Amino acid sequence: MEHYGTSPFETERLICRRFEADDWRDMLENWASLPEIQTEYGEPVYTDEAQVKGLLDSYISGYEKPDFYRWAVIEKSSGRNIGQIAFCKVWEEQKTAEIEYCIGRKFWGKGYAGEALAALIAHCFSTLDFDRLEAYHRAENTKSGRVLEKSPMHRTNTVQRFIREGTVPEGEICYCIGKNDDWQIINERSC
Repeated sequence: MEHYGTSPFETERLICRRFEADDWRDMLENWASLPEIQTEYGEPVYTDEAQVKGLLDSYISGYEKPDFYRWAVIEKSSGRNIGQIAFCKVWEEQKTAEIEYCIGRKFWGKGYAGEALAALIAHCFSTLDFDRLEAYHRAENTKSGRVLEKSPMHRTNTVQRFIREGTVPEGEICYCIGKNDDWQIINERSC
């Protein structure tokens, strides 16, 4: 599998790009310090500038590796970092990535997460070397569930994470999309 790293992409309202050093203020204010956002995808809550800058440094240094995929989600109208979308796991031998995302609470209800997700799927299958994308949400996280329900992805019984752990999803709802099957059909319908 060939890796291309975190290359930027845009939508009508969003720019998805690599994180930059100046993103820390927006990260702290909009999402990284909010327990209702961070705990939903298993991340710690970052409560001060030093903690967020440490997280940001880890993201930025990650870009040195071609198999690191993490995008800052920037609202075009304000220029603010309102969240992130990333491949939190990559399984090279299956050419599969697991997607995670978050959008700051002040920006909920505007369709930004779904817009970023749909654009990431298109970007991935048109420019990156992945054949399958996966995601899951906890059943009680209905906001994330709605994002996945509206996305080009479809429900599936399990995903690589659980297969590798030798477990069955309990309370998690899994989604996937394949480049050769699902994606070609969706592309043909939109033409």
